[in-house]
Amino acid sequence: MKDTEHMNERRQLALDKIADNDHEIYALLKQRYSPRTFSDREVSDEDLNRLFEAVRWSASSSNLQPWRFIYTRKGTDGYDKIVECLSDFNQKWAVNAPILMLTGYKEKNDKGDENFHALHDLGLSLGSMTVQAQYMGIALHHMAGVDWKKAHKDFDIPDGYHITTAIALGYYGGELDDLSEDLQDQESAKRERIPQSQFAFKDEWVSSETKNPSF
Repeated sequence: MKDTEHMNERRQLALDKIADNDHEIYALLKQRYSPRTFSDREVSDEDLNRLFEAVRWSASSSNLQPWRFIYTRKGTDGYDKIVECLSDFNQKWAVNAPILMLTGYKEKNDKGDENFHALHDLGLSLGSMTVQAQYMGIALHHMAGVDWKKAHKDFDIPDGYHITTAIALGYYGGELDDLSEDLQDQESAKRERIPQSQFAFKDEWVSSETKNPSF
């Protein structure tokens, strides 16, 4: 009975997290959210290959494909090293994920010139990975709270590359009880976004200095 209650709780949370969109969009985009708990279901090598294949075919300026990833499984030294690179806040919940990743990009092109669009391309690749993951029932929680300088040192990142973010990855699921009370509140909070009028301007730039809601 308890397992059924937990299953219903997670199912209801997933339903509550569906975006309350103003205009109809692709279902996978509506359903995606960034959880802090994950199922104990194994993320297989084939699963990861499919996610990185989505990255491989992402749009890329001049086809330079500057994105780079380091991925680790829970229970390994590499996993623990990534945890130690995370902010204190992220460390509290990221250990629920079966997979942790670091993302990065190559700073220059093959001619040695600064690749101004490298970070943009990394973002595009992560968007592709996120949608592919959602299609597979896998959740990605992207984290800005990472000490990239420590990551460079601990993972011996070569010159010319820049670690950018971290990702907690696993199948949707897990128990809310795995989180502290404050994180449980955040996990079940209603999703909000600023309206289109604050970021999409027709013909000319429109100033909109308003406080953004919590994401």
